[in-house]
Amino acid sequence: MRVDMGENWLGRATQRVKAWERRVSWSFGDDISTPAGRRAAWRHFHLVDHAFVRLLWTNLHEIAPGAWRANQPSPRRIGAYARMGIRSIISLRGDASWSYTLFEREACAQHRVTLHLTHLGARKLATREKLLHLLHLFDTVERPFLMHCKSGADRTGLAAALFLLDQQGASLERARAELHWRYLHRKGSKAGILDHLLDVYEAESDGGRMSVRQWIETCYDPARLTDSFRAERATR
Repeated sequence: MRVDMGENWLGRATQRVKAWERRVSWSFGDDISTPAGRRAAWRHFHLVDHAFVRLLWTNLHEIAPGAWRANQPSPRRIGAYARMGIRSIISLRGDASWSYTLFEREACAQHRVTLHLTHLGARKLATREKLLHLLHLFDTVERPFLMHCKSGADRTGLAAALFLLDQQGASLERARAELHWRYLHRKGSKAGILDHLLDVYEAESDGGRMSVRQWIETCYDPARLTDSFRAERATR
């Protein structure tokens, strides 16, 4: 009994610490309209969003002619991408008013790069509507374009796989290569649910004979796939 009580106490204490860290981390960094706000947002960008880790590491790769993947770019890097010829950026991090989006929106405007904001999850499957919206962006985005999430590993990997399947007619083997450890994606983690999406698509589309767009429109059910992923993990 004492062991259980100790474990419960430790668990509650850990949750309280994590909750406190979240409150502190997200209590600033949502304003760049004043010098003080801008300085705070820059600290938020580097310390909370871990931009300091990305100073030398870009996770930049061209997946097809005119289509690139990377991690969250800094304002300076957006300028470099614009000089490379990038015309559009798709951020998979959503339209959140935090440092990373505020600086990205500002830099894109300065360099005449069109910014598209949408949202995918790394450990939670997106709705059918969000995946179809992403495919619509692929149809209409001005190229060359770049897509990114925070690290360029999980969400970007899935988006790159869907781009190759939908826009390039790539094989499932080629698409799966975008979800790989070399991009820092770990299939054995909870982000493996993204690999599971491709596995289920393969099984339900007769090995890819049904297009990924048609499968998403007619068969894709994130709740069902989440249940089957959890059941599969429970047997490991």
